[in-house]
Amino acid sequence: MPYLFFTAFMTGLASLAVELAAARLLGAYFGTSNLVWATIIGLILLYLTAGYLAGGRWADRDPRPYTLYRIVAWAGLAVALVPVAARPVLYRAADAFDALRLGVLLGAFAAVLVLLVVPVTLLGMVSPFVIRIATKRTSEAGSVSGRVYALSTLGSFVGTFLPDLLLVPLLGTRRTFLLLGLLLTLTALGGLWTVRRRALWRYGWMPVLIVGLWVFWASGPIKQTAGQIYETESAYNYIQVLQSDGYRYLRLNEGQGVHSVYHPTRLAYYGAWMFFLNAPFFNAPPYRPTDVQRIAVVGLAAGTVARQATAVFGPVPIDGYEIDPAILSVGRRYFGLAALSNLHAYAEDGRVGLRRSPYRYDLIVLDAYRPPYIPWHLTTREFFQLVRQHLAPRGAVAVNVGAPPGDFRLANAIAATLHTVFPSVYAVRVPNTFNVVIYATAQPTQFANLEANAAALRREAHAPQLLLAAMGLAASHRVVLDMAAGEVFTDDRAPVALLTDSMVLHVLLHSP
Repeated sequence: MPYLFFTAFMTGLASLAVELAAARLLGAYFGTSNLVWATIIGLILLYLTAGYLAGGRWADRDPRPYTLYRIVAWAGLAVALVPVAARPVLYRAADAFDALRLGVLLGAFAAVLVLLVVPVTLLGMVSPFVIRIATKRTSEAGSVSGRVYALSTLGSFVGTFLPDLLLVPLLGTRRTFLLLGLLLTLTALGGLWTVRRRALWRYGWMPVLIVGLWVFWASGPIKQTAGQIYETESAYNYIQVLQSDGYRYLRLNEGQGVHSVYHPTRLAYYGAWMFFLNAPFFNAPPYRPTDVQRIAVVGLAAGTVARQATAVFGPVPIDGYEIDPAILSVGRRYFGLAALSNLHAYAEDGRVGLRRSPYRYDLIVLDAYRPPYIPWHLTTREFFQLVRQHLAPRGAVAVNVGAPPGDFRLANAIAATLHTVFPSVYAVRVPNTFNVVIYATAQPTQFANLEANAAALRREAHAPQLLLAAMGLAASHRVVLDMAAGEVFTDDRAPVALLTDSMVLHVLLHSP
């Protein structure tokens, strides 16, 4: 009897761990958007529902521990084979994503979710089986079922934390599936040992196969992207470093956006990073690079903003906040982060880090952007009030926001929220991207100040050319946002994900 309850605990653990591991398996190719998460959770609940129904009927017809442990054994093998079967499909998905072939991408996504039908449905069968076998008298049905569901839920609680916090960072996603499958098959063999030892030889090959996959198969690359020189998985992200024509690029998860760029001798990358440099120069002229004394970057990534800011403003102190410590390690190894002696990098959430900071800044950059989403807690009026509290008297803030062509709904909302805290707000489209950089200043300013400061800098012999290029592009790509149409986000209500999902669906439905 105790082993039956242990089986319920292990299968409860595996069911939640498989769900989270599936999200990590798909995240490297399809991202971790709310749409992806909702699909995974919804379908797994349907698979479990089917398992509960089928398991209850089967248990009534054949209420034997031997049948139960066979189900657990096959569930374990099916869990272990998920990444094996998914691997060629996901490689095609990666190629389709790079080529923007939507049909292949959606087909691969659906195929991988179908692979979860067998293991999750089999896991759903276990609890009804355990309850049926453990219930000897009708009078104890309630207490037995309560104990089974309590142990199964306790296992699910443990399984909630294992993949992201321990298994995936230490072993990787593939070996996480293999380990879960191995644990389930060993649990089944332990049960078979107690009820029918002669059957062990029929199922003993399963853990042997899983160990073989662990040793000879699981070490291959997660992706095979052209120019890839490094990849790893952290508690937060799938991290990928690509190299092409002397440049290095940091991509995360599905690779929808480039989060950092590095070249040993060049700094003009013409992405959103250089546009952040403009923010202080909306102040009334004369405003010079030497007026910037301290900078904060929320969403440091591998340090592109910090390198460009150091080149323009000199070795001023920069406090960089990046929630994923593995990205900071990659930045030091591949993106020259270690060479920035003026950079103080903190592996923590940007809002928490900024609240703890004792400093006031002349420039605060908000680039905590996980395409296509901005973390909602970095978009609210309360957060921007915190930002303003940490700005110097002539400080400025720059925010990176996604905005597909002709769709400024999110940008309007961010600008409207900023305008409840800051007196002046401006926006600039980053050419050839889906990005808009929104600026806000602590003092009342005007857009013409940027052009006036640029004109004054051009007369100086040693003006930073990177800054002049950024100022020129900003002046010619101004966007006038409709802040009256934008919803003001608060800590109580900030539907950033809902708005972003709507924008993504609009792009997909209207793409050729």
